[in-house]
Amino acid sequence: MDSAEIEEIADIEAPEVEGRRKGRLHLEVANRLRERIVSGELPPGSRLREVQLGTEMGVSRTPLREAFRTLAAEGMIDLLPNRSVVVSDLRGPELEHLIVVFANLESLAAELACKNVTEAQLAEMGRLLSQMVEYHEKRERIPYLEINQRIHRMTMEIAANPVLMSVWQSLVPRVERARMIPNLDPNRWTQALFEHTRMFAALASRDAPLLARITKEHFIHGLPYLAARAVRPPTAD
Repeated sequence: MDSAEIEEIADIEAPEVEGRRKGRLHLEVANRLRERIVSGELPPGSRLREVQLGTEMGVSRTPLREAFRTLAAEGMIDLLPNRSVVVSDLRGPELEHLIVVFANLESLAAELACKNVTEAQLAEMGRLLSQMVEYHEKRERIPYLEINQRIHRMTMEIAANPVLMSVWQSLVPRVERARMIPNLDPNRWTQALFEHTRMFAALASRDAPLLARITKEHFIHGLPYLAARAVRPPTAD
Protein backbone atom coordinates (compact mmCIF):
# COMPACT_ATOMS: atom_id res chain seq x y z
CA MET A 1 0.00 0.00 0.00
CA ASP A 2 1.55 3.28 -1.15
CA SER A 3 1.40 6.62 0.64
CA ALA A 4 -1.42 7.93 -1.57
CA GLU A 5 -3.65 4.99 -0.61
CA ILE A 6 -2.85 5.45 3.08
CA GLU A 7 -3.74 9.15 2.87
CA GLU A 8 -7.01 8.30 1.10
CA ILE A 9 -7.98 5.82 3.85
CA ALA A 10 -7.06 8.37 6.52
CA ASP A 11 -9.24 10.97 4.82
CA ILE A 12 -12.17 8.53 4.83
CA GLU A 13 -11.70 7.46 8.47
CA ALA A 14 -11.05 10.93 9.90
CA PRO A 15 -14.68 12.14 9.87
CA GLU A 16 -15.84 8.86 11.43
CA VAL A 17 -13.26 9.08 14.22
CA GLU A 18 -14.10 12.74 14.79
CA GLY A 19 -17.80 11.88 14.94
CA ARG A 20 -17.19 9.22 17.59
CA ARG A 21 -15.07 11.65 19.60
CA LYS A 22 -17.79 14.30 19.55
CA GLY A 23 -20.38 11.71 20.48
CA ARG A 24 -18.37 10.64 23.51
CA LEU A 25 -17.79 14.27 24.48
CA HIS A 26 -21.48 15.15 24.58
CA LEU A 27 -22.18 12.03 26.65
CA GLU A 28 -19.42 12.98 29.08
CA VAL A 29 -20.88 16.48 29.42
CA ALA A 30 -24.37 15.03 29.95
CA ASN A 31 -23.03 12.65 32.63
CA ARG A 32 -21.27 15.45 34.50
CA LEU A 33 -24.33 17.69 34.46
CA ARG A 34 -26.58 14.80 35.45
CA GLU A 35 -24.39 14.05 38.47
CA ARG A 36 -24.58 17.68 39.57
CA ILE A 37 -28.37 17.68 39.24
CA VAL A 38 -28.85 14.36 41.03
CA SER A 39 -26.55 15.39 43.89
CA GLY A 40 -28.46 18.62 44.39
CA GLU A 41 -25.51 20.81 43.42
CA LEU A 42 -27.77 22.15 40.67
CA PRO A 43 -31.16 22.39 42.42
CA PRO A 44 -34.56 22.69 40.69
CA GLY A 45 -34.98 26.04 38.98
CA SER A 46 -31.25 26.59 38.45
CA ARG A 47 -30.49 28.24 35.13
CA LEU A 48 -27.84 26.51 33.00
CA ARG A 49 -25.86 29.12 31.10
CA GLU A 50 -24.03 27.89 28.02
CA VAL A 51 -21.07 30.25 28.21
CA GLN A 52 -20.45 29.68 31.90
CA LEU A 53 -20.76 25.89 31.70
CA GLY A 54 -18.69 25.73 28.53
CA THR A 55 -15.88 27.61 30.27
CA GLU A 56 -16.12 25.44 33.41
CA MET A 57 -16.05 22.19 31.43
CA GLY A 58 -13.72 23.29 28.66
CA VAL A 59 -16.13 22.42 25.86
CA SER A 60 -17.76 24.26 22.98
CA ARG A 61 -21.46 24.98 22.65
CA THR A 62 -22.17 22.04 20.33
CA PRO A 63 -21.58 19.15 22.79
CA LEU A 64 -23.18 21.25 25.52
CA ARG A 65 -26.36 21.74 23.50
CA GLU A 66 -26.45 18.04 22.62
CA ALA A 67 -26.09 17.25 26.32
CA PHE A 68 -29.00 19.60 27.05
CA ARG A 69 -31.18 17.69 24.58
CA THR A 70 -30.25 14.39 26.21
CA LEU A 71 -31.07 15.66 29.70
CA ALA A 72 -34.31 17.24 28.51
CA ALA A 73 -35.40 13.87 27.10
CA GLU A 74 -34.72 12.34 30.54
CA GLY A 75 -36.86 15.01 32.23
CA MET A 76 -33.87 16.43 34.12
CA ILE A 77 -34.00 19.91 32.56
CA ASP A 78 -36.51 22.11 30.75
CA LEU A 79 -35.73 23.83 27.44
CA LEU A 80 -37.80 27.01 27.56
CA PRO A 81 -39.16 28.92 24.53
CA ASN A 82 -36.86 31.87 25.21
CA ARG A 83 -33.89 29.48 24.84
CA SER A 84 -33.26 29.42 28.56
CA VAL A 85 -32.33 26.08 30.10
CA VAL A 86 -33.32 25.35 33.70
CA VAL A 87 -33.18 22.32 35.98
CA SER A 88 -36.70 20.91 36.05
CA ASP A 89 -38.83 21.00 39.16
CA LEU A 90 -39.78 17.81 40.98
CA ARG A 91 -43.45 17.75 40.06
CA GLY A 92 -45.69 16.08 42.61
CA PRO A 93 -48.14 13.89 40.65
CA GLU A 94 -45.57 12.88 38.03
CA LEU A 95 -43.04 12.08 40.73
CA GLU A 96 -45.46 9.87 42.62
CA HIS A 97 -46.31 7.93 39.46
CA LEU A 98 -42.60 7.52 38.75
CA ILE A 99 -41.81 6.15 42.21
CA VAL A 100 -44.74 3.72 42.15
CA VAL A 101 -43.57 2.28 38.81
CA PHE A 102 -39.95 2.15 39.95
CA ALA A 103 -40.91 0.47 43.23
CA ASN A 104 -42.61 -2.32 41.32
CA LEU A 105 -39.63 -2.74 38.97
CA GLU A 106 -37.28 -3.07 41.92
CA SER A 107 -39.69 -5.42 43.66
CA LEU A 108 -39.72 -7.73 40.64
CA ALA A 109 -35.93 -7.57 40.39
CA ALA A 110 -35.63 -8.49 44.07
CA GLU A 111 -37.87 -11.51 43.58
CA LEU A 112 -35.81 -12.69 40.60
CA ALA A 113 -32.53 -12.03 42.43
CA CYS A 114 -33.54 -14.45 45.18
CA LYS A 115 -33.46 -17.26 42.63
CA ASN A 116 -30.08 -16.31 41.17
CA VAL A 117 -27.94 -14.88 43.96
CA THR A 118 -24.68 -16.67 44.78
CA GLU A 119 -22.81 -16.78 48.06
CA ALA A 120 -20.09 -14.59 46.59
CA GLN A 121 -22.67 -11.98 45.58
CA LEU A 122 -24.22 -12.10 49.04
CA ALA A 123 -20.81 -11.55 50.61
CA GLU A 124 -20.20 -8.50 48.39
CA MET A 125 -23.62 -7.07 49.15
CA GLY A 126 -23.01 -7.60 52.87
CA ARG A 127 -19.74 -5.70 52.56
CA LEU A 128 -21.51 -2.81 50.82
CA LEU A 129 -24.22 -2.77 53.48
CA SER A 130 -21.55 -2.50 56.18
CA GLN A 131 -20.12 0.53 54.38
CA MET A 132 -23.58 2.10 54.30
CA VAL A 133 -23.87 1.65 58.06
CA GLU A 134 -20.50 3.35 58.58
CA TYR A 135 -21.40 6.30 56.34
CA HIS A 136 -24.73 6.67 58.12
CA GLU A 137 -22.99 6.79 61.50
CA LYS A 138 -20.63 9.48 60.18
CA ARG A 139 -23.55 11.32 58.53
CA GLU A 140 -21.67 11.25 55.22
CA ARG A 141 -24.63 11.45 52.86
CA ILE A 142 -23.00 11.47 49.42
CA PRO A 143 -20.85 8.32 49.79
CA TYR A 144 -23.81 6.65 51.53
CA LEU A 145 -26.01 7.32 48.51
CA GLU A 146 -23.31 6.11 46.12
CA ILE A 147 -23.13 2.76 47.93
CA ASN A 148 -26.91 2.66 48.06
CA GLN A 149 -27.06 3.03 44.28
CA ARG A 150 -24.51 0.25 43.83
CA ILE A 151 -26.62 -2.13 45.94
CA HIS A 152 -29.77 -1.43 43.95
CA ARG A 153 -27.89 -1.82 40.65
CA MET A 154 -26.31 -5.04 41.87
CA THR A 155 -29.75 -6.46 42.71
CA MET A 156 -30.92 -5.60 39.21
CA GLU A 157 -27.84 -7.27 37.69
CA ILE A 158 -28.38 -10.42 39.76
CA ALA A 159 -31.99 -10.53 38.53
CA ALA A 160 -30.48 -11.03 35.06
CA ASN A 161 -33.48 -9.84 33.05
CA PRO A 162 -32.33 -7.61 30.18
CA VAL A 163 -35.79 -6.14 29.49
CA LEU A 164 -36.25 -5.24 33.15
CA MET A 165 -32.76 -3.74 33.25
CA SER A 166 -33.43 -1.61 30.16
CA VAL A 167 -36.65 -0.14 31.59
CA TRP A 168 -34.99 0.38 34.98
CA GLN A 169 -32.00 2.20 33.50
CA SER A 170 -34.26 4.58 31.57
CA LEU A 171 -35.82 5.76 34.85
CA VAL A 172 -32.76 5.76 37.13
CA PRO A 173 -31.60 9.38 36.56
CA ARG A 174 -34.95 10.90 37.58
CA VAL A 175 -35.45 8.47 40.45
CA GLU A 176 -31.98 8.93 41.93
CA ARG A 177 -32.48 12.67 41.92
CA ALA A 178 -35.81 12.32 43.72
CA ARG A 179 -34.44 9.83 46.25
CA MET A 180 -31.99 12.43 47.57
CA ILE A 181 -34.93 14.19 49.21
CA PRO A 182 -36.16 11.55 51.71
CA ASN A 183 -32.62 11.00 52.97
CA LEU A 184 -32.38 14.68 53.86
CA ASP A 185 -34.71 13.83 56.75
CA PRO A 186 -32.69 12.16 59.56
CA ASN A 187 -35.54 9.90 60.66
CA ARG A 188 -36.28 8.69 57.14
CA TRP A 189 -32.58 8.14 56.50
CA THR A 190 -32.33 5.87 59.56
CA GLN A 191 -35.52 4.07 58.60
CA ALA A 192 -34.25 3.50 55.05
CA LEU A 193 -31.03 1.96 56.37
CA PHE A 194 -33.02 -0.39 58.62
CA GLU A 195 -35.08 -1.41 55.58
CA HIS A 196 -31.86 -2.22 53.75
CA THR A 197 -30.78 -4.56 56.54
CA ARG A 198 -34.16 -6.34 56.33
CA MET A 199 -33.83 -6.58 52.55
CA PHE A 200 -30.39 -8.13 52.87
CA ALA A 201 -31.64 -10.68 55.41
CA ALA A 202 -34.52 -11.66 53.12
CA LEU A 203 -32.16 -12.03 50.17
CA ALA A 204 -29.76 -14.14 52.21
CA SER A 205 -32.61 -16.47 53.17
CA ARG A 206 -33.87 -16.51 49.54
CA ASP A 207 -37.32 -15.41 50.72
CA ALA A 208 -38.56 -13.96 47.42
CA PRO A 209 -42.09 -12.88 48.51
CA LEU A 210 -40.77 -11.14 51.62
CA LEU A 211 -37.96 -9.38 49.77
CA ALA A 212 -40.33 -8.24 47.02
CA ARG A 213 -42.69 -6.74 49.60
CA ILE A 214 -39.98 -5.02 51.65
CA THR A 215 -38.35 -3.60 48.53
CA LYS A 216 -41.59 -2.10 47.28
CA GLU A 217 -42.33 -0.62 50.72
CA HIS A 218 -38.80 0.81 50.82
CA PHE A 219 -39.66 3.15 47.94
CA ILE A 220 -43.26 3.85 48.90
CA HIS A 221 -42.23 4.92 52.42
CA GLY A 222 -40.27 7.81 50.91
CA LEU A 223 -43.27 9.25 49.08
CA PRO A 224 -44.53 11.52 51.91
CA TYR A 225 -41.13 13.21 52.07
CA LEU A 226 -41.08 13.65 48.31
CA ALA A 227 -44.60 15.04 48.28
CA ALA A 228 -43.68 17.63 50.90
CA ARG A 229 -40.96 19.11 48.69
CA ALA A 230 -42.39 18.55 45.21
CA VAL A 231 -43.96 21.29 43.14
CA ARG A 232 -47.73 21.00 42.84
CA PRO A 233 -49.64 22.28 39.80
CA PRO A 234 -51.84 25.31 40.52
CA THR A 235 -55.47 24.56 41.24
CA ALA A 236 -58.40 26.44 39.79
CA ASP A 237 -60.13 28.84 42.14
